[in-house]
Amino acid sequence: MKKTIVAVIGTSSASSEEAAAAEHVGRLVAERGWVLVTGGLGGVMEAASKGASEAGGAVVGILPHGDSSRANAHVQIPIATNMGFARNAIIAHTADALIAVGGAYGTLTEISMALNLGKPVFGINTWEIKGVRQMPDAESAINACASSVVRSGTTT
Repeated sequence: MKKTIVAVIGTSSASSEEAAAAEHVGRLVAERGWVLVTGGLGGVMEAASKGASEAGGAVVGILPHGDSSRANAHVQIPIATNMGFARNAIIAHTADALIAVGGAYGTLTEISMALNLGKPVFGINTWEIKGVRQMPDAESAINACASSVVRSGTTT
C-alpha cells in the first residue's frame, strides 16, 4: 500500500513564526503516518523535518546539491540531486499534496509546478495566488490534506 507523501515547502530563512508553523505541520504529518518530503535544507524545511523526525516520522530531503551531507540534521533519507532549483520539480512530482509555509521564489516555483500537475497546495502565510488554499494554521492544513488525499485515492 502506497503511503501518503506530503511536501512542506518554504524559505531557507524562516521567521520564528514560520519555523513554528512548519515544525507543527511536520509533527502532524508524522502523526498521520505520512512521509514528509522537503528540500532538505534549513528554515522551513529544517523545522518541518525536525517536527516529523521527533514524532517518529519518515523524513526525505530532496537536496539541490550533489552532497548528501549538506542535508539538515533531521533528514533521514537524503537524496542528493546536484540539480539546484530544478530539484523543485522532483518535490512537486513526488508529493501527493504540498503545504507551503511562507516562502520566496523557490517556493513559488514548487507551487506553480504542483498546481500545473493538479496537486493540491495549501498555504500558511504564503503566496496568495489562484489555486493555493490559504489555511489559518497547521491543523487546518493537515485536515485539508487528509481530505484531498482521500479523494485522490492515496492512503496512509
